Amino acid sequence: MNALSKTHLAACHCGLIQFKVRLTDEFNTIRRCTCSYCRMRGAIAVSANLDGIEFVTGQEMLTLYQFNTNAAKHYFCSACGIYTHHQRRSNPDQFGVNVSCIEGVSPFDFKEVVVNDGVNHPTDENSGSLIAGVLRYSET
Repeated sequence: MNALSKTHLAACHCGLIQFKVRLTDEFNTIRRCTCSYCRMRGAIAVSANLDGIEFVTGQEMLTLYQFNTNAAKHYFCSACGIYTHHQRRSNPDQFGVNVSCIEGVSPFDFKEVVVNDGVNHPTDENSGSLIAGVLRYSET
């Protein structure tokens, strides 16, 4: 783990999987994605290097899901079903971590979240813009 960045505690919904995470640039890398899986999952992810996650308990409870190119590796809790993190297709040296798993963080803490174009993935031929749009949250 990168000793210079802050360590965040994180867990799935049921708490069987608990981990520590050091983010690559704190919450400056928040994003969503329009690929078929992320669109249905609806999570906001933030980046961590592969050595930036340390499992405290429950690593054996993780289930792996892959689809299409099988490049990205999506992990979720086999007990409660919550997506915890994934190894990124666009940058295999990083994980995307579900911000909702990080202690004290809510996806509604972010007023704007960039949405990456996962339908036209940057590693695909003839891909379009890397950005599909921006989600905005405002309190009523």
